[in-house]
Amino acid sequence: MRVLLSHAFPRYLGASLAALAVDMGCYLLLLRLGMAATPAAALAYALGIGAHWLLSSRAVFAQHLAQAGRDRLRQQALFVASALLGLAVTVLVVSAGSHVGLDARLAKLAAVAASFIATYVLRNRLVFAPRLAE
Repeated sequence: MRVLLSHAFPRYLGASLAALAVDMGCYLLLLRLGMAATPAAALAYALGIGAHWLLSSRAVFAQHLAQAGRDRLRQQALFVASALLGLAVTVLVVSAGSHVGLDARLAKLAAVAASFIATYVLRNRLVFAPRLAE
């Protein structure tokens, strides 16, 4: 619980909302431009992850951003892995909710909350963890 009460949490919430806006905005724009829904969703999700990386690494966890090079690349790979884990949590929660008869919109809402908490904890404790030398 202490992880959720850290000073980074409100900034992370803001970064997540901004990244969600990028994701949804790009998705709607790509649909309007005639792209099929599935590739539009994938591309928009990737752009949202990119926006989240920029916001998280510069505004939320800036003091723990690795120097350019191998360490930064490792951090970016862990960040993408955490995003994919968040996607898996979303799929699992929506699937489980649907299986027990929960309205799909409520299942998605629960999935968003579960995914948000899971990715925050991973990013706070692993991706942007303070280095031992600091």
